[in-house]
Amino acid sequence: MSEESRTALPLVFEQPRGRKKPPRHLADLTPEERTALAAELGEPAFRLKQVAHHYFAKLERDPAAMTDLPAASRDAIVEAALPELLHSVRVMEADRGTTRKTLWRLFDGALVESVLMRYSDRATLCVSSQAGCGMACPFCATGQGGLQRNMSTGEIIDQVVDGAAAMANGLVPGGPGRLSNIVFMGMGEPMANYKAVIGAIRRMVAPAPDGLGLSARNITLSTVGLVPRIRQLTDEGIPVTLALSLHAPDDELRNELVPINTRFSVHEAVEAAWDYARVTRRRVSIEYAMMRDINDQAWRADLLGDVLNAYGDWGWVHVNLIPLNPTPGSKWTASRREDEREFVRRLEAKGIPTTVRDTRGSDIDGACGQLAAAE
Repeated sequence: MSEESRTALPLVFEQPRGRKKPPRHLADLTPEERTALAAELGEPAFRLKQVAHHYFAKLERDPAAMTDLPAASRDAIVEAALPELLHSVRVMEADRGTTRKTLWRLFDGALVESVLMRYSDRATLCVSSQAGCGMACPFCATGQGGLQRNMSTGEIIDQVVDGAAAMANGLVPGGPGRLSNIVFMGMGEPMANYKAVIGAIRRMVAPAPDGLGLSARNITLSTVGLVPRIRQLTDEGIPVTLALSLHAPDDELRNELVPINTRFSVHEAVEAAWDYARVTRRRVSIEYAMMRDINDQAWRADLLGDVLNAYGDWGWVHVNLIPLNPTPGSKWTASRREDEREFVRRLEAKGIPTTVRDTRGSDIDGACGQLAAAE
């Protein structure tokens, strides 16, 4: 099948039809659409700019704090521009409060999760891009629940604003601070909700009052390997970090672990990632969940090194091994430490920089989707 015909085909597991759309939100709107909304409200265009300044720069959503808006129409303006998109159902903490996992209920009852993690040198928020996921990876809690719907740009951004406000207001131990990093590694396959995700990234990197002013280089966009979308991202001109969730270096095993591999093979996914690195000069991260006696054999480490080394030799790639956070009742479990160490040794012997991810939140249903499934 040609690349053109692949791109023309609708991606599998797309959003079910007939779902109601989330309320229109400031973060969903272009500058022209904001002007149109102001006109609908009978207000001058600069009113929406004032609201945007409160939301993106001050991380404020409470109308009472927006005293520069006329008192008579303040509530109506804010209700129209900043409708409630996320309702906090539960917040769980781990690592002495420096890891905060929030379960959100969306307007239609769908549940999603985000996780805020504070480290000594940064604060990272893991965001969801879909309610559920259609990729059906058998070791993933979210994948087992199927896809409910795509999230809107506003719903994605609202997670970020909440995390940034938690940091700015000192709700995370360590005093007031700044949210610095975003990873699209929560619920959903970001590339299957491409338009909303790219819209959210553009809002994240735009300076206030049009966005949050984050660095694109501190945003990581993860995918299981939707090749046409990786190639589309290559042309976007946004220097985010691409993370390819590979999990196996051979098609036989990856077909089982990541079913989309039957459509876009290991070679095709890695080649698209290599092209992204070549064009953007941004190093790609290969995500690899370590599963005991499934994908952690030493020979697979050697094969993974060979697969990655088949492309450029300028350090284009980094492997991030992830100790599996097993879901209750699952046959999938974390690798033995000695197998993990040998895997690292084999990759490094082939010149592949390799790290093992710091696992957080294992005592608060840390694997993405577990909290929503429990609810």
